[in-house]
Order: sequence, then C-alpha cells, then structure tokens
Amino acid sequence: MQVVHASWWIDVHAPSPALALWAEDSATTLTPGRRGRPTGSSPHPYAVDQPALLALLGVTSAVGAPDAVELRLPTRGAAPLPSPELVRDDDPPSRGAVRPGRWRVPALVIGPERAHAVLSQLDPVAVTCGASVQHLLDLLAFADDLVGRGRFLPTVRVEGPYAVWRPVLTGPDTAWARALAAALPPSLLAATVDQDPLPLWSTAVDDLVDGAVRAAVGSRRPTLGRRGTATTRAWWAALTGPARPFVADEGAVTELAASLERWQRDALAGPVRAFFRLNEPPPDTDDDRWQLRFGLQTSDEQSLVAEAEDVWRAAGALPGLGRTVSEPQETFLAELGKAARLYPALDGALRTARPEALALDAQGAHGFLRDAAPTLATAGFGVQLPGWWSRPAARVGLKVTATPRAQPGAVGTAGRVGLGAIADFRYDVAIGDDTLTVDELSALAELKSPLVRLRGQWVELDPRRWEAALRMAGRRGELSVAELVRLGLGLDTEDGELPVTAVAAEGWLGDLLAGQAPERLEAGSAPADFQGTLRPYQLRGLSWLDFLGRVGIGGVLADDMGLGKTVQLLAWLAGSAGASATEGDGRSAVGPTLLICPMSLVGNWQREAERFTPTLRVHVHHGAERARGDAFAAAVAATDLVITTYAIAARDAAALRRIDWARVVVDEAQAIKNAATRQATAIRSIPARVRIAVTGTPVENRLADLWSILEFANPGLLGSAATFKKRYAEPIERHGDDEAAARLRRFTGPFVLRRLKTDRSIITELPEKLEMEVLTNLTAEQASLYQAVVDDMLAKIDASDGIERRGLVLATMTKLKQVCNHPAHFLRDGSPLPGRSGKLERLDEIVAEVLEAGERALLFTQYAEFGALLRSHLAGRFGREVLYLHGGVTKSAREAMVARFQSEGAWAPPLFVLSLRAGGTGLTLTAANHVVHVDRWWNPAVEDQATDRAFRIGQRRAVQVRKLVSAGTVEEKIAAMINSKRGLAARIVGTGESWLTELSTDDLADLLRLEAGAVVE
Repeated sequence: MQVVHASWWIDVHAPSPALALWAEDSATTLTPGRRGRPTGSSPHPYAVDQPALLALLGVTSAVGAPDAVELRLPTRGAAPLPSPELVRDDDPPSRGAVRPGRWRVPALVIGPERAHAVLSQLDPVAVTCGASVQHLLDLLAFADDLVGRGRFLPTVRVEGPYAVWRPVLTGPDTAWARALAAALPPSLLAATVDQDPLPLWSTAVDDLVDGAVRAAVGSRRPTLGRRGTATTRAWWAALTGPARPFVADEGAVTELAASLERWQRDALAGPVRAFFRLNEPPPDTDDDRWQLRFGLQTSDEQSLVAEAEDVWRAAGALPGLGRTVSEPQETFLAELGKAARLYPALDGALRTARPEALALDAQGAHGFLRDAAPTLATAGFGVQLPGWWSRPAARVGLKVTATPRAQPGAVGTAGRVGLGAIADFRYDVAIGDDTLTVDELSALAELKSPLVRLRGQWVELDPRRWEAALRMAGRRGELSVAELVRLGLGLDTEDGELPVTAVAAEGWLGDLLAGQAPERLEAGSAPADFQGTLRPYQLRGLSWLDFLGRVGIGGVLADDMGLGKTVQLLAWLAGSAGASATEGDGRSAVGPTLLICPMSLVGNWQREAERFTPTLRVHVHHGAERARGDAFAAAVAATDLVITTYAIAARDAAALRRIDWARVVVDEAQAIKNAATRQATAIRSIPARVRIAVTGTPVENRLADLWSILEFANPGLLGSAATFKKRYAEPIERHGDDEAAARLRRFTGPFVLRRLKTDRSIITELPEKLEMEVLTNLTAEQASLYQAVVDDMLAKIDASDGIERRGLVLATMTKLKQVCNHPAHFLRDGSPLPGRSGKLERLDEIVAEVLEAGERALLFTQYAEFGALLRSHLAGRFGREVLYLHGGVTKSAREAMVARFQSEGAWAPPLFVLSLRAGGTGLTLTAANHVVHVDRWWNPAVEDQATDRAFRIGQRRAVQVRKLVSAGTVEEKIAAMINSKRGLAARIVGTGESWLTELSTDDLADLLRLEAGAVVE
C-alpha cells in the first residue's frame, strides 16, 4: 500500500510556498541499521523513491522538479511514526515518547503556478491520499467553484513583479473558507517549522484560484493590443499567459498596484464596511414611507453594527463595534460613496451634511429589495432586510388543492394509490398558504404598488407575474401525487413561471403532504406476532411504516445507529399488513418481501427474524446452491421474507424482476448512494408495490445521496438528478440557501424518518447501556479452515485423555475462534485482511457508522496479535489514528494513551483497540460511547468489566455494546448457552473455558459442528 502526502515547502526563489508531494510505502522494510538514533536529518525509511513517486502520481516531471525535502515528523525512538493511513506492524506503538524528528524525503516539488495542474491530475480513487492531500483537493474544488462563479479579480505583486488572480470571498464563501482553514491538517505544515499556518493557507487558496483562472482561459488569451501603457500590457500578458513574472519599471508597477487597489475597493472589504437596514413603514399610520438606515458594520462579525447617529457622534471608539476606528466619519462617507456607485439612489443622501437614512416609496423599496440589496451584498456591504422578504409567504403564487380519487385499503391493494395515483386539483391565487378571495383579487388588480400590506403582513405583488396569476386562478385538472410533490418543490416549474407556494390535499394525500411524520401519528401497538417490546418512538416508526405501506409509497428509515431499525422493520412485516394475513393455502395474502443487505448482515437478519417474528417464513437466497428458475419461484411462493445480498441481487436482477414483490427493503442503503453504479441500477429495476431504504447514516447532509436513495424508494419523486442538483444540492451545500433547505425538508419529510440519539425525546427512552449480539457469517475460506480444524482436532481429542485431552480441547477452541476472527489471524502468514472475514466486514461497517456520527469506540479482543492486525487495518481503512493497548505497553505509555483518548478536540483518536487482559480493568475511557467485543471471552463478568471502561461514572451518553458472534459456529452455540442461563453463568463457565474440557467427545462434536447457513459468500 502506498499513501501520497503533501507539505508546503518554503522556497526562497518562489513568490509563494512550493508544494511538495511525497509518499510512504507499507512494503518498505525498516532494517536494523536504520534504527540508530538519527543525527541531523536522516533519510525517511518508508518514503517512496522519486521514479516510483512519479509513476504513482501519474504525472510528468515537466510540472515539477524531483527534489529532497526536509520534514519535521512525529518520531518515536529512532524511527518516524507511519501516517494513520499506513500503520505498520513493525511500528513499536508503546515504546518511547513521541517527539518531532527531522527526516528527508524524496519529493516532487511543484511551483505555485503548477499546483492547480498537478492536483487536478490526481485521481483519489486510484491513489490513496493522506489527510494533507485530501485537504488540498478540497481547496482545489473550492477554487474551481469560485472561478466558475466569477468570484476573482486581477492584481499584481510588486515584489517580483508577478501578475496574479486572487479570490473574492464574501458571505457564505467566507464561512466556507473558515471551515476549511479550521480543518487544516498539521501534516501539511511539516516542512514549515515555526510558520504561521493561516497566511500559508491563504496563499495556497490564492495560488489555486490563480491556476484555475489560467486553466479556464486556456488558449483563448485576450490581449490589450496597443491599449494601455507598456507596463499594463506586460502585466496583462503575464496575467493571461502561462507564467506569472513580467518585466516593468518598479515605479510603474507600484503605480499599477495602487490603481488596482482603488479599483477593487468595492470587492475587497476592509475591517469595517457600510451597513444598510431597510425598515417598513410603521403600522396603523398613514405614513407609507420606507426607511433605508445607514451604519458601519465589522467585516468579520456581522452582529456588530454602529448606527449612523453613533458614527457622527463618535470621537474614535464606536458603540456597537467594540473597537476604535480611525477617522470614523471619513470612513463612513467613503463607504457610502463606494456603495453609491452600485446604488445611485444614495446620491441624494450624500448631499446632506450628515447622511443617516434614505426615505423610499413602495416602488423604491421594492427596487432595493429586488435589485440593489443583492448587488450590495455581493460587493461585500452589510445588508439587513425585513424577515418576511426571504419567506415564500411574501410572494404571490399558486395554491394547489388536490383530492385523491382512490383511497388506500390493505397493502395488497395499494397499487390503486401511491405516487402514481391521480388527484383532481384546483389552482387558486394565494399568498403563502392563504387563498385570496375574489374581492381581494379585484382590489389588488387595481393597485399599482409592488409592495402592499395584506392581512397584517407585507407581500410582494410582482407585476410581471400578476397577470399570469389571474389567468391561472380557478383552473382545474388532474395530476399524479408525484407531480404534486415536484410542483411543491419547484422541480416541474420553469424559471420565470409563477411558483407554487402551497400544496393542500384531502384524505390520505393531505396527511402525506402535510408531513405525516411520527409526531403527527398516533403510536399504535406492536402486532400480536411480534415477540418483543417496542419503545414509544419505535411504535411511532411502526405507524409511519404502516401508513406508507397502506398508501403504497416508499420511504427512508434513517434512524440513528442503535435506535432499533431492524425491530421496527420486523414488526411492520409481522403486522396485520404483513405475514399474519395469509390465504387458505398458506400463501401470504400480501405477497412476499425482498430484503437486500450486505453479506455480513444476512445471518443477523435471519436470526433476528427467528427471535422477534417466529411466524415469519424466511428464505435466504444466496450461495452457489441457491434456488433458480421454477425452484426459486416456488420457494418465494411459500415464503414471507426473502433475504439476499447486494451482489446476488445485482447478479440475479432478471430473476428477481419476475416476482410480484409486495415490498423491497434495502438495508445499509448507502450501498446504492451512487446512483450510476451497476448495482444501484439493477436494484432500482426490481419492481415492488412499496420500497423502503434503511440506513443509519444521515442522508440530509449529502444531497446527491438523498436523491439516489429516494430515487430507489420513490422513482421520479425528485425529478432528474441534474434538476435536483441545480435547484437544491448546489444552493444548499455551497451557498447556504436556507429557503431551499426548508422547502426540501418540508416536501421530503414525509418520506424520510430520521431520529437521533441526541434528541431529548429519544434519549429519555433509551437505556443507559444498550447491549446487542451481532451475528456475522463466515466466508468460504473461513468455513473451510474451520471444518479442517474440527476434523483434525476431534480425532486427536478422541485418542487422548487427562491433561493432554484438556490441552487439545482448549487449543481447538483457540484455533476456531481465530478462524472466526480472520484467516490471517489463524494462519499468521501476514496475508492481506480485506474481503476474507465476515466478522471484519461487519466491524468495518460499525466503525464507519461510529466515525460518521463523530463518536468514539473501544474494540476489545482477547488476542494481542489480532489487536495489532485490527489496528493496522482500521487505521489504513479509515485514515484515522487508532490506539492499541496490550500487555507489553509500559505504565507511562498506557497512561499517555488513556490521556490522549480522553482528550477533547478534532485530533483525539476516535478508536481504541484493547486486549481484554490489558485493558479490561482499571481504566476510565468515558470518551467512548461504543464498545465492540470483537471476539468473546465467554465469561459475562469479564466482558462486563471491559464494557465498564466506558459505562461508568463520568459517562454522559448511552453506551452501545456490540458482541460479534460468528453464526453457526461454536461462538453462537456458547453465546446462546450463556444468554439462556446468564444468572448461572459463573457456575456454568467458571472464570474461563476450562469447563469445555470436561465435555464428552460426542458433546464436543455437537458443539463444534459447523451448522448449515454459517457461510454466506
């Protein structure tokens, strides 16, 4: 494995810090000769050499120069610590203190003018990128977005001189830049000792924007011809060409820089800026004048404002700004003068001795709201508008009132309704949700004012759309439910058309469009066939699923990890609309349900169904011997729930499409978040009357993912991916459009159920410690090794007795548990880990959810060597630091690890692997609220002691405990024995596993036998 890193390298010959790219290689052997303590700077033992580096990057040396760069890197003893993405087995994690060390690495040094080109060529899929390179790729995307929106200006650096483009950051762009700067990885500064990082970071953004502009210009390089001075022409040629330097007289360059600064003042805000607040006419008076008030506002803190009256009275310090401004009156007038170039109406106010406000009629106020305010805000001035202006209620639009023709019955007849159901509709002219009467329409038609007070609130009457509104009033027709939703979202509305501001409906459609969320539903009771207890929020989730099922509409169950999505789904399947309704011949009256999940969860779903819904008939469709053709159709006909995996569903999509499925459920729905993949396309092609997606990751934060998942659940609901991106993804994610976000939440709310553990109503319903047994399956390789161990050892055990027999039994148990963990753990051959263990695959999924939620986890194993494998695998898989505590760790190093894990901040390690003996007692690790027992000790008291590292005084969150068990193996059989007699566990299992040695050979054979269904590959 090779990982690419980046550092900023200070080159005294360059106008900006150069970019140094280098790489580490996991295959490099740290020889004993390299373990001597380095003096000065030493060659980095893991670094990739320059030819291999160029080949890895896939770039040519023409865009950079191979060089050696000195870095300050974390060092323990005489060796540098590998990066978190490249944890190595020969790294001694517990010996010696960590200190900064000087190391020389072969690097590709790239000048600032080439950084954009090189980073644009990097493929993060083909190349494993460290945190530093990932951050630069984020900066690259930011720079390209700024250039795409024209947020840049030309300037000149006098020292050189150099012609450069620089970004213009205002509004949401400033907030985004701050967020990126706060996430600056320390590794990016490894070559810049004692340098202030923020100026370097800002220069890097400038350089990437400059490169993005030059890339956009390409060969289309405009020239000034004979216009301008010789200096101006040289500057412009360098500005639009491939190289930044140009030749000119120093005095002329200084004059050019001053001229550019004066020209750009409108776009480049100083420490304070002009501020404008539009006030409405006072209510209940005849005064219809609007007031545009002036003031000064700090550029970096928008809540600090000094009114014009305070500015004129100020002698230096300004009330409201919390700072002293030199010559505040002159600054104020200069700012108003700059704003007047963009909003000429200010000229009248500037003719007064002390301008404080500008009076506007309704026409002028509307012009300011519609045109001047956005222009001033974009140019960097502070603008505050009345709150109603940004709300849809302030717009005249259309209200759609719909009545569905069909009413839902049982799910079996739900095909009559759903998103394709036809509803009769009527258009009314409305302001927000309020329909206007005929008299109001007539009165408003006679008004010439674009702003009027109606029913106690100010609204806009856009003359361009008023005639269209009058034409649409009273129009009737028919629409599908999906078309109504898209109308509400504006996805079926062309730019410039009259918008739909409200959608109302009757019956089940009204419940849906009103946002039929759990809090609006009455929590029912668990079905009689469900063997368990549902918590109140789970009952509300069950009611939500039942509602969607009755109306034939899909949804996304996106409850937070640990809130019981599986039991809610099983209760729904077992309900009156599920498996309990059967025909006389035993077939389901509703039809079968297809459940698609990752391979590692097949056994878990199968056994949870046996536990909570024993009457539910389950068929697993997987493996080389799975039913096909008529045999598969017959199996489905006699089944309520068919469980399969994503890989098999994609492979057998043609056969699955021939079945009349009542429901298709996809678990861990992030597997279809990329809509363009073959797997996602195949699964979307499987027809069903109701589709449910289940995921524990937040879908509202990644809108392209939300579109993909809802496209599975309700095809066509959100329109095309391109339209959705234009109307919602880009405005919300990049520009912080609150109105678009609120509209999207309103119209997708009925289809997405998301509850968080941090919600008060949920936390009060959760136990302090939630324990769950997670069943995983073996891979074919694991099953083969498992059976070989059983066959070999049983023969030896049967031929032995006494101490020898007891030793063989314990050795067998150890080997089988190692096989269940991973073949590489059992074989000790250093072979790769991914794709060979069902337990490791499930652990990866759990860790991904923990990290996605920003939480931390303790991972316990009773085998020190497996702990080392886990540490290396997880660090490389997730690119995060993983601590590892085992019996060889010294007391001081142990204390240092605990302190680091318990610390706060973004750099605190989120994962802590512990051997059960070394970390099971005596530690307080309350920073974690997740505990995973990767392999079982089979002594409940020992496991509880380990769990109590997190579940103890000082823990403020509910602790989730997962115990991984390989299905169909000795692990599951002993776990079932312990669970059934937990109160007698101490007498049954004692303090370890010695009780196993007293079993007869027949009992051992039965205990160790690999059960059918253990393997899902």
